[in-house]
Amino acid sequence: MPGIYYKKEVYRLKNVQNYDAKKYFLGDYEEIDNKIYRKGNEFVTSLCFQQEPDFGEGETADVISQYPLEDILDHFYVHISDFYKELNIMESQICYLEFASINIEYILKLRGIIGKHVYNKSIHKDGKEFVKLIIE
Repeated sequence: MPGIYYKKEVYRLKNVQNYDAKKYFLGDYEEIDNKIYRKGNEFVTSLCFQQEPDFGEGETADVISQYPLEDILDHFYVHISDFYKELNIMESQICYLEFASINIEYILKLRGIIGKHVYNKSIHKDGKEFVKLIIE
């Protein structure tokens, strides 16, 4: 598991769910697997989630915390391919992101976080502090 050395409190994502983006049904995308689409040489899927402001995260969707999102990207070898600016607005607490990879297996594994609580946890080992991505 990737560990990123930095001192942060615990950051969390909750209520991770699938998001059916309208663009997937407009012709540029081919559904390859359940809620996984191909456009060109990339496989994509979209998820929505809530942050937990009580743990120092953004209170609204227009401010998505860097962590644990960056650790999710590293862990699953994916990148953000659409930020959905029209949905990630100050008036909403639900965040929407499209994830992409050239390897469908990485997208399949990423979708395993649906319905789970995803967070970073500070770990102390050998006198050092690091952060571990927890999925439960």
